[in-house]
Amino acid sequence: MIWRLTLLAAAIGLSGCAATSDRVARSGTPAMLSEITPQNVALRAVPPASERVRVAVYDFPDLTGQYKERDAVQSLSRAVTQGGAPMLLKALQDAGERRWFIPLDRSSLDSLLRERQIVTEMRRIYRGEERIDPSVLGPLDHAGIILQGGIVGYDTNTVTGGTGARYLGIGGDTEWVLDVVTVSLRAVSTETGEVLTSVMVQKPIASRSVRGSVFNYIALDEILELEGGFTTNEPRQVAVQQAIEKAVVALIAEGTELGVWRFSNPDAGANFVRLYRQQKYGGQTGLARIPATPPATRAPATLRRTTPVAPQPVRATVRTIPPAQTRSQPAAQEPAPPAPPPPGADETVG
Repeated sequence: MIWRLTLLAAAIGLSGCAATSDRVARSGTPAMLSEITPQNVALRAVPPASERVRVAVYDFPDLTGQYKERDAVQSLSRAVTQGGAPMLLKALQDAGERRWFIPLDRSSLDSLLRERQIVTEMRRIYRGEERIDPSVLGPLDHAGIILQGGIVGYDTNTVTGGTGARYLGIGGDTEWVLDVVTVSLRAVSTETGEVLTSVMVQKPIASRSVRGSVFNYIALDEILELEGGFTTNEPRQVAVQQAIEKAVVALIAEGTELGVWRFSNPDAGANFVRLYRQQKYGGQTGLARIPATPPATRAPATLRRTTPVAPQPVRATVRTIPPAQTRSQPAAQEPAPPAPPPPGADETVG
């Protein structure tokens, strides 16, 4: 009776799994917004800055050069995401709930410049404007700080392990694997090119597999065999996103400590930097007490904005004509040449 109940439960479970997979295959899973992770919550909770900082982001590439691992199959798919720049732009917007940075997207700068050129050409062709009015198309905004970096490492199978047990053909086992992704982020001064501050963040990526099976003889010619299990893999894209968000948090703390930018509330900023240093140095209190040396570039976040030059007024040139040339004078007549002598006037009469 026990074995029959076990078989009945296994049949019901398999039918339920089949029905679920069939429903998913027919209708698909609904689209969902990206999950707000605890790291994203910490990024949004950063105290506001005294003034929002303009930063430019050109690219955040994958510098690992690694591809996905497949058994006996060549794969050209990258091991980590290639969308680092959009993730960094989103993290900069989420910092302090949009109260820290004004990110300038330079990843598609060619498209932006071509669109501005189209506006200029259309107004020149159809309106005859050789110089565009700044109120129609103002100067392109620029930043005093450029954020650079990328995904610099992806290490697989850094830690592996598992457990298992089996008795009389009944048992189960678990396996887990840890990968590590590393990102680097630095702030560079547009004016001098000096690296103001640089941070590096590592994020573990966990994968776990749980399996169970039953293999036993019910009778001489009857065998019971059951197996089941599941595998959970932390999405690598989410892991990279969390690493970038943590790098932005670290960059804010490092920049505040070096005087690159400031918090609007000095007490909240000092407490934020103190907690960051505790997390950074851990039990190494000696390093935590060493003061940081500020960069040589002064006020790198401040950059003079481009102001369009006002069009110069057209000045009319007035030419003064002397009075002597204003009245019409009759033209002087030259004396007529003398008339030629009549024929024979010079002959002598004898």
